[in-house]
Amino acid sequence: MKRPLAVALTGGIAAGKSEALQSFARHGAAVISSDDVVHRLYREDAGLQATLRERWGERIFRDGLVDRQEIGRIVFADRAELEWLESELHPRVRAATDEWLAEQTADIAVAEIPLLYETGGEVRFDRVVVVTAPPEVREARRGAVAAREERLVPEEEKARRGDFCYVNDGSLEELDGFVAGVLEELRRS
Repeated sequence: MKRPLAVALTGGIAAGKSEALQSFARHGAAVISSDDVVHRLYREDAGLQATLRERWGERIFRDGLVDRQEIGRIVFADRAELEWLESELHPRVRAATDEWLAEQTADIAVAEIPLLYETGGEVRFDRVVVVTAPPEVREARRGAVAAREERLVPEEEKARRGDFCYVNDGSLEELDGFVAGVLEELRRS
């Protein structure tokens, strides 16, 4: 079985990565979201749950499930806690994504990875697509993104490093057109 062309999709907070991922799926690419993988790990990975419980106790569980909002309150108030959490999550997400890629039969497989450049993950992919948006657009979509982006690779740097870049300040139809064009070019190459 031939391995699909592995494409990473990245960009800043509220840039439109999830919408772009949905568009890739509509155009026939296999897709996976790192955020979805994390949610699944929180639900299903007993080892991760035990590690989280050991670190933070029962306060991060609600009705037996990991309370992502409570974890967010902890890690976004304390950078050391965020770094610890990422050291637990990133290897698990990477392994799950690599396993998923190995199972794909589509010609193109797209993985949405918000922290692609921050983790050095771009070396695992054949191409990188960056979706960005002006700060005022991202603020309007999500609100107060600046504080959470301080430690991230700047949008301009991501755009420079990507193989394809789209400034997502228009309509969903325009984003969909960009994605269709990327897939057409990738399938030609």
